[in-house]
Amino acid sequence: MSDLPVITPPLDPAFQPAAAWNDAYRTTVSPDHAAPLILAVARSNGAITRFEAPIRDDAAPDTLRYAERLAKFLLWSCGGHSLHVAAPAGVGAHIRDAYSPQGARAFDVSLMSTLYERPFSVLLDAPAAIPPAHEITTAVGGDLSGCRIGFDLGASDYKVAAVRDGQVLYSDEFPWNPRDQADPDYHYTHLRRGLEAAARRLPRVDAIGGSTAGVVVNNQFRLASLLRSIPPSRFHEASQLFIRIAREWNVPTLVLNDGDVSAVAGALSLGTTGILGLALGSSEAAGCIDNAGCFRGWITELAFAPVDYNPLAPTDEWSGDRGVGALYFSQQAVNKLLPAAGIDLPADMPVPERLKAVQALMAAADPRAARIYETLGAYLGYGIAHYAAFYDFKHVLLLGRVMTGSGGGIILTESRRVIETCFPHLAARITVLLPDENSRRVGQAVAAASLPTL
Repeated sequence: MSDLPVITPPLDPAFQPAAAWNDAYRTTVSPDHAAPLILAVARSNGAITRFEAPIRDDAAPDTLRYAERLAKFLLWSCGGHSLHVAAPAGVGAHIRDAYSPQGARAFDVSLMSTLYERPFSVLLDAPAAIPPAHEITTAVGGDLSGCRIGFDLGASDYKVAAVRDGQVLYSDEFPWNPRDQADPDYHYTHLRRGLEAAARRLPRVDAIGGSTAGVVVNNQFRLASLLRSIPPSRFHEASQLFIRIAREWNVPTLVLNDGDVSAVAGALSLGTTGILGLALGSSEAAGCIDNAGCFRGWITELAFAPVDYNPLAPTDEWSGDRGVGALYFSQQAVNKLLPAAGIDLPADMPVPERLKAVQALMAAADPRAARIYETLGAYLGYGIAHYAAFYDFKHVLLLGRVMTGSGGGIILTESRRVIETCFPHLAARITVLLPDENSRRVGQAVAAASLPTL
């Protein structure tokens, strides 16, 4: 068993944090019964991300869970069209069966096939046959010269900012409900309205940069909860939203995943590199600028990545998997904890309004609301420790609506406490930070404005 100190989230005593669970498993791997577990995910541009971990040479339930959860995390952190596996026979077969079109992870198979426009595959190889790592990095963002518009699309609101030579002349946010809309014109009309509001504050528009939930490749949506209600017959039309905007405005336009833009926001505000940006909004968004100041081309869809190994953890309504990040670092996480906190809200109240109600209770010093934020902070501390096994960062910047208000400070304090107590080796090299209140809400729109090159 692991000798790590344990801090239990006050409203979720059954929580089994991935970082601590993995550490505990590794203590059971003796030299006499050890085997290599090597995972490599290949992407369509020739990039390969490789991960190695110790494993027992058996197919016991905890060994199968250890290997499959690592494979799942790797897949949703970096993304890819194929997964190479070197492992004991029973372990490799378990992963191959789970990540098949009929397997337990059929959702993951389908989404990766869509993202990379080819069937996803699992390849069982000998250790020597696993391809070597090959990361392809690029530097993006940080240019605020000229007259720029930035936008940030979330599930409950979207934000815009007008920036001239680094000075924010205008910023605002607007409510919308894109996930329930079947007509792509809804998304286009709302975004254009926000862009026009920003443009009125500028003498001209030189560039447009965007931040959005979902996966975007070459300014095209490949995966987006914002488009969940768009029928398949119109998805291609909806996926061209940003290309349509770029054509009509006729200026350089670049749109990235909101997690990546969180990392850009961190780099801009801190003037440094090695930033893991986490946006706790309608879902969890994440992005990373590595210590060399580059993006690695990873999808970093950590909303689907497991952080809780409790076999009875709540199930994500979209992916069907348990214990994934969307239910621990988002408005959904706040909603999930309401019953345990003893807070009763109307059944028909939307999730964003439920967060506002909790924030109001927090402002009134209600201890029930404080327990929710303490629980989220414990989740986050363990989550950051898990992320550190895969990502190259030294700063974590917390953004998003959940971090707004005094509750955000509790999340920050508790996450630091978990890291310092349970993972002191990480506390020495990782800092967890909050931007100022305005940047938490609109900062990603400003950072997005810096993306295009003039």
